[in-house]
Amino acid sequence: MRRRRLLFSLLLVAAAGLGTAAVPPPGAARAATPAATPLDQVVPAPASVHEGGDAYTLGDRTRIRVPGGSGEAERIASSLAGLLRPATGFDLPVTTEDGRDGIVLRLGGSGTRGLGGEGYRLTSGARGVTISAARPAGLFHGVQTLRQLLPADAERQRARRAPWRVAGGTIADSPRYAYRGAMLDVSRHFFTVGQVKRYIDQLAMYKINKLHLHLSDDQGWRIAIASWPRLASYGGSTQVGGGPGGSYSKDDYREIIRYAAARYLTVVPEIDMPGHTNAALASYAPLNCNGQAPPLYTGTSVGFSSLCVPKKETYDFVDDVLRELAAMTPGRALHIGGDEAHSTSHDDYVTFMDKVQPLVAKYGKSVIGWHQLTGAHPAKGAVAQYWGYDKTGTAERTQVVDAARRGTRLILSPADRAYLDMKYDKNTPLGLSWAGYVGVQRSYDWDPGSYLDGAPAGSVLGVEAPLWSETLSTSSHIEYMAFPRLPGIAELGWSPARTHDWDDYKVRLAAQGPRWDALGIDYFRSPEVPWPAR
Repeated sequence: MRRRRLLFSLLLVAAAGLGTAAVPPPGAARAATPAATPLDQVVPAPASVHEGGDAYTLGDRTRIRVPGGSGEAERIASSLAGLLRPATGFDLPVTTEDGRDGIVLRLGGSGTRGLGGEGYRLTSGARGVTISAARPAGLFHGVQTLRQLLPADAERQRARRAPWRVAGGTIADSPRYAYRGAMLDVSRHFFTVGQVKRYIDQLAMYKINKLHLHLSDDQGWRIAIASWPRLASYGGSTQVGGGPGGSYSKDDYREIIRYAAARYLTVVPEIDMPGHTNAALASYAPLNCNGQAPPLYTGTSVGFSSLCVPKKETYDFVDDVLRELAAMTPGRALHIGGDEAHSTSHDDYVTFMDKVQPLVAKYGKSVIGWHQLTGAHPAKGAVAQYWGYDKTGTAERTQVVDAARRGTRLILSPADRAYLDMKYDKNTPLGLSWAGYVGVQRSYDWDPGSYLDGAPAGSVLGVEAPLWSETLSTSSHIEYMAFPRLPGIAELGWSPARTHDWDDYKVRLAAQGPRWDALGIDYFRSPEVPWPAR
C-alpha cells in the first residue's frame, strides 16, 4: 500500500512541475491535463481523508457562498476571492445566499461536531466545495487546505490558463496540539512591520497559530515603553554588526497583532530577563548594580548581562514593562525569557523569577519562559519552552521532566531539531551550527509526544520553531532558513502521530516547491527532497 502511495505521490510531484509550465501558444499541441491534487497530499497531513467522486472545477460562474452572513466568514471568503481572482481571471463574487454550488464556507452545523475550535470539514464534488467549521479559525484553516488542493499557479498575481480543479472526497481535520508556534527574533536584527507581516502570511499557510516575537536582547530593544522611553530610542538604535536597528511604536505593535489575528495567529511577546538585557542596561544606568550604564552591544556573545536582582528599581522597571505590554497584548501569555542567565547567580535567578512571575499574573497574563525556568519555581499555569538537545541524562533535561510531572506544561523547541537558524549543512551560507547541522529530515523526524522521556504526554502543549537572527537581516534570509523546515514543524504540531512518515512527507513537501516559486519564497532546495524540475 505504501508503495502505491509513494508512486502516486511521485506522479503528483511531476504534475506539480507541469502546473507551473508556460502557457503554450495558440495551435500548439495540448499537454495532458494534470490530475487534481489528491486530498491526502497536503501539508500538514489531514487527520482523516476519504477520497472519491467527481472533482469540482472552478469556472467563470463560480460563487463563494457564506450562508448566514457571518462577518468573519465573509472576511475569510473575501480574502479567498482576492487570492484567486488574479490567477484565474474569474469574478468569484461573494454572496450570503445559501446553495450547494461553488465554494461554500459554512459556520456551524451537525457536520462540525468534534472538530473543536480550529478544525474543519472539506467536502468536494462535481457541484462545488464546502468547508464547514464550528469557529472562524477552522474555516480559515480549511481555506489554507483548499489553496493547496488547487494548482500552484493559483498563487500567482497574473492570469494563467489552467484547469482549476479540486479532487472529490472529504477531509475531516483538527489539530493534535493547541500550540503551534514560530518565533522570530527581531532583536539581533530588526525587521520592519512589513517584513513581519510577510512571515505571518507564510506561517498561516501551514496552520501555525502562535507568533512568538523576541522583542529584547543584548543587541536591541524593539518595543516602545512610554514609562521608559530610552529603551526604544536608545536601546533600539543598533543591532548585530552595528546597523541602524529600529523599534516598534505601540501602533506598529498593535498593527502586527491585528494582522496576525486576521490570520488566526496569536502574538506572544517576549521580554528576555534577567539575562540578555544589555540594551536595557545601556539605556538606564540605575538598572545596573554599579549604577553605570555599559555601552551598546553589537556582537553575538551571550550570557554576560544581568539585571540587578537586589535593586528595587529592577522590579519597578519590570512591573512597568509588563503592565504596558500586557495592555497592548490581547493574548493570554507573556514570555519572560530566562535563558542563558550566566551572569546571574542561581539564588538570584530563583529570587528574580519568584518576584517576576506574580507580576505577570497581576496583569491578567500567564507565564511562558525558556526551560531554565524549571530550575526556579514555575508558577501555577506557567509553561516552560524546552530548547535543549536530544541528549539524555542531562541535569536540565531531568529538571524539565520533573517539572512536567508536577504539572508544568511544555512547548518543545529542541535546538538540534526545531531551531530554524541552524545551518542545513556545512555549506549553508547563513545561520549557526552550535547545535549541529539540522537537515530537513532531522527537523521533521521526531515525535513531540515521546521526545522527553519520562514527561507525561499530556504535559506537551505543542511545538515551536524559533528563528534567531544573528546572521539574518532580510526577508530572503528568513525564508531561506525557514523553508523547507518550517512546514515539517507545523505538521508535527497539527497532524496525528500515525501520519508521521518521512518517505511520504518528503514527497508532499516537494510538491510545495512550485507553490513557493509562485509566491516568490526564496527557499533552500535541499537535496533530501525530490523537488520537481523548474
